[in-house]
Amino acid sequence: MEAIMTTPAQPKARGRIPLSIVALCLILLAILPAARAQRNISISWQPEELESGTPSLFLVKAPGAEKVIGTWQGHSLDFFKIQERLEPWYALGGIDVGVKAGSYDLAIEVTRAGKTEILHRTIEIAPAPYKEVPLTVPEKFVQPDPAAQKIIAADQKIKDRIFASTASAPLWIGSFSPPLRSTPRTDSFGTRRVFNGSLASVHRGLDYRAKTGTPVMAANSGRVVLARPLYYEGNCVIIDHGLGLATIYMHLSKFDVKEGEQVRRGQLIGQSGATGRATGPHLHLSVRWQGESLDPAKLFLLKLPLPQTYDR
Repeated sequence: MEAIMTTPAQPKARGRIPLSIVALCLILLAILPAARAQRNISISWQPEELESGTPSLFLVKAPGAEKVIGTWQGHSLDFFKIQERLEPWYALGGIDVGVKAGSYDLAIEVTRAGKTEILHRTIEIAPAPYKEVPLTVPEKFVQPDPAAQKIIAADQKIKDRIFASTASAPLWIGSFSPPLRSTPRTDSFGTRRVFNGSLASVHRGLDYRAKTGTPVMAANSGRVVLARPLYYEGNCVIIDHGLGLATIYMHLSKFDVKEGEQVRRGQLIGQSGATGRATGPHLHLSVRWQGESLDPAKLFLLKLPLPQTYDR
């Protein structure tokens, strides 16, 4: 009887993992460390609800971070720390009065151990209702003659030069304070002003009712970068507080500081008046951050770091 030769059955493969699953696992192994790293980074801002004209304080907690920078509304955010070993990192920024309501991206770059992580947050900006106010001023401030136009153009060059540079570190100390004591203010920031029935402009500051000669104080510490008369602003003082932040005091009747002088919060810098384009004695206070106009009243509400020494 002829023997029947048989081929041994091949053992079934055990534990073989499809290549697609292997590839997925490799991707996850690459992603998970970055995801874990980002989980211990927190990003927040004050106030939590933002609208056009709002100054804001951004806070980033990132253990072990060597450097933190950001981008917001097309501007760079310069983050700093109060002390090297303390959290969080801070950056002062804001939203111009003319920004429309909507969703905007905040990008944060954190550098740790030589590696940079980029995080994004979407921030909703709500509309801020501003009213329209008619005002009457001398016609020369509505239709300036050629001689006045030359002065205005020269003033603009001065302001452009002033705002083109700023201290590379915070000069302010703690929160900002109103420049006048116990003086009622008008809720005028953001209003659309119509001068003599024709010329319209957005009011990019806050007006304080104050009789001529009322003492005006610095809203915070900084360096006086301008103290001179301007056509529209009248006698004007500008204080640089560092990192693109400045306060502007207009229509003064008298200067009590000089350009280049270092001032502290609450220091006398001048006296209120009605110089320049003014309807009467008052103080106009403006706040600028990297060219954007912010509401001074909202800046006063921010709780800013107190110590004098900052680390960047």
